[in-house]
Amino acid sequence: MPNFRKRVSISASFLAQIAAVILLFALNGSTHSLRGQQPASTASIPATKTVSTAGSSQVAAPAIASAAKVAPIVDGSDVDAVWNTATVITGFRVFDPQEDGEPRFRTDARVAYDPSNLYVFVRAFDPHPDSVISLLSRRDVKTQSDQIKIMVDSYHDRRTGYEFAVNPAGVKRDFYLHDDTQEDASWDAVWEVATKIDSLGWTAEFRIPLSQLRYPASASNTFGLMIMRDVARTNERVSWPVFRRSRPGVASQFGELANLDGLGSSRRLEIVPYATTKNVSTTAADGFGRSQQQSLGADIKYGLASNLTLDATVNPDFGQVEADPAVLNLSAFESFFEERRPFFVEGNGIFQFDANSVQLFYPRRIGRAPQLGGLVEDPNAAIPGSSTILGAAKITGRLSGGTSIGALSALTQRESVDGTVVEPRTAYGVGRVSHDFRKGESAIGFMLTDVNRFLDDVSDNYLRRSATVAGMDVRHRFLTGRYEATSSLTYSKVTGTVDAIARTQRSGVHLFQRVDGDLGFDPTRTSLDGTAIASQIEKVDGVVRLGASYQRVSPGFEINDIGFLSQADQQTSYEHVSLVSPGPRGFYRRANAQLTLFNQWNAAGLSTARTPELDLQATLRNSSSVSANLWTDYVGGVYCDRCARGGPALRLSPSSSLLVNWFGDPRARLVKSFAAIYTIADGGRSTLWRVRPYLTYRAASNVSMELGARYQLNMDNTQWYGNVGTVSSPDAHYLFAHLHQNLLSFQTRLSVTATPTLSLQFYGEPFVTTGSYRNIRELASPRASDYSARFKQYNLGGPAEGFNEKQFRSNTVVRWEYRPGSTVFFVWSQGRDQSDRDFGTFSPRRDYVNLFSARPDNTFLIKASYWLSF
Repeated sequence: MPNFRKRVSISASFLAQIAAVILLFALNGSTHSLRGQQPASTASIPATKTVSTAGSSQVAAPAIASAAKVAPIVDGSDVDAVWNTATVITGFRVFDPQEDGEPRFRTDARVAYDPSNLYVFVRAFDPHPDSVISLLSRRDVKTQSDQIKIMVDSYHDRRTGYEFAVNPAGVKRDFYLHDDTQEDASWDAVWEVATKIDSLGWTAEFRIPLSQLRYPASASNTFGLMIMRDVARTNERVSWPVFRRSRPGVASQFGELANLDGLGSSRRLEIVPYATTKNVSTTAADGFGRSQQQSLGADIKYGLASNLTLDATVNPDFGQVEADPAVLNLSAFESFFEERRPFFVEGNGIFQFDANSVQLFYPRRIGRAPQLGGLVEDPNAAIPGSSTILGAAKITGRLSGGTSIGALSALTQRESVDGTVVEPRTAYGVGRVSHDFRKGESAIGFMLTDVNRFLDDVSDNYLRRSATVAGMDVRHRFLTGRYEATSSLTYSKVTGTVDAIARTQRSGVHLFQRVDGDLGFDPTRTSLDGTAIASQIEKVDGVVRLGASYQRVSPGFEINDIGFLSQADQQTSYEHVSLVSPGPRGFYRRANAQLTLFNQWNAAGLSTARTPELDLQATLRNSSSVSANLWTDYVGGVYCDRCARGGPALRLSPSSSLLVNWFGDPRARLVKSFAAIYTIADGGRSTLWRVRPYLTYRAASNVSMELGARYQLNMDNTQWYGNVGTVSSPDAHYLFAHLHQNLLSFQTRLSVTATPTLSLQFYGEPFVTTGSYRNIRELASPRASDYSARFKQYNLGGPAEGFNEKQFRSNTVVRWEYRPGSTVFFVWSQGRDQSDRDFGTFSPRRDYVNLFSARPDNTFLIKASYWLSF
């Protein structure tokens, strides 16, 4: 359960030309196919030939891979000839809970290879095999099971890696590791593994096709390697070589796998054609009807070279992706939603930009909901929920000299409703290059994004015609990697008609029209540009860790055509010091405490935030965890230059909050969790409290259910209500009110797994929030130190409006991987929305009855794909 608080124009065609040059430059080598193996059922006691050890005080000797003259049968047993002669990897050490500790149970591993595959056999000894925890789940879902994980740094750059994990039930999980520490769980490879529980414990036998890895072409290769084992019932984790949590990085701590001679090229072609049929609810004047849609598409993956990959998707359909959570946003800033679509999530780490809290690439802009739906006059018209993506392609990879590259291009369809363009045809481009020095300890990178819209005479009054962003970032680790410094510089430019750029200046991101902002709103501009700079330095290891950062975003900085920025015109500083436990002590396995100070100003120097915070967190001996966070916002003379939506800056009174989280032992059949927050502000005039209990129940080894509830009571005495008159004019009135808001929602998940390749998942969230307004006031002396002097009463001339927003989002997915890489999805999605009754009143029984009486929008989808490899 998540915590409550997580706190020069270059065209797209030019980017495409760059991608084409890279493609032509990289075309060399040959392709090969993925070979399948038929499993057999055998078991034996492992033979020991030679041993590679790594003691607690020494660097692990390289592991030696053995050439397999005959490919082993992947069945979880070690009777194949290669396993009787392969070098045995021993010397596994505990890294959790105690770093570099002696393991309770022995673990052995062997590695072999042939020109097409890498093979790994791991024997996990256990004196009580009947106590090995083996839970069945869908692929890529982690359960509280025993686990073996193979981590391969095939580039041998100590920055990246491929991870392949399995539990005793045969449930596979795979990840792509980038930037030394970041795991991309969306990465899916086609590989094979077999597991077996026997009298000695349990085993896992892996076959990892080299076509799924990337490595430099060479007569002899050395890979980075780490092998991890989890013992669920003892909550112990071991690894070879020893993994030290007290040190920064993951890939940089891998051992070496040597003797990989004569590997085949990893260049290959994979095509996954798919067909979808979809039945969708449609709105009609006399009710609603159905629309039947069929489409064909394909995903393509091609190895341009041993270390470059081209991914493309044609006419993609992401209907099997889980729905976004329900929200009601009363702030001045856009809501942020996580990207869930596989094509854009997989490998997205290469497009991350260091040292900058702004997100230069927010892939949800591609295929976004149409922005001009409000221009459609017919209230019953069916406005699509997303823009159609005609196609997208990306090139990602890492060259042998330590240069990582990424290039992405996408084209979305022009969307029209009743002759009105609600979203123009749009071309998107993203390019990213970074180069590592000093074995990955230092790096410099560049990033470029570009958006071009094909507008008509109406849409060009609302939307920007083009948007370009260019940035450079640097990273440097020093003093044996214990300290890290990062910096970045970014420039943006958007162009359009005078109306479109005027709308950009007046938007909530910029608010150039603020009466005391002195930003110089210019209604004649046809472009807007700006910069963002950021720097930070951190001590990233040891018991005491600390850091400081600074960022400045100029008023004209704009990246929201393909990035995400809530607010321009800001400066921020952040300092923190932490104490991190080196190992178990007393009642806890690990603990940490952190003190932070956050400051923010606008570009003119007006203080807009000042927050000291104390965070305490501990994982207890029984694996449950508890945390407490205490902070105070708006300490001292702090002003909100956005609260009045273009009006004058408003002084804010201190606001203190306490957040507590408790998470039960995740190994239990019934896992209980709880979170609560309490806030008091405005001298006691405003309060908020929110509770969120959460239960996870494992009904069987293959069935789990989750149920969470959230209730919130918000009494906000300084809620913006609206502006009357023209903003910045002498007759403008900036209205605020006391908001009484209730929120009640439930979140339900059900997972049933028949086999590791056949599963059913359900997600549902009904959401109700209501609010009433009273005590309508307008700004009088907004910068006064006395709270009551900041406002004066305002006669609204009638009752204040309230709201009653109800939403239901659900998704049911049956997923069957009927052969490796080939899947069938059966999907039922339902949405319900209601906001036209019972304004300002809260009655849970009535509101939920009304919500489930509202007209449902149902979508039924079947998607079948078939994986082909050449």
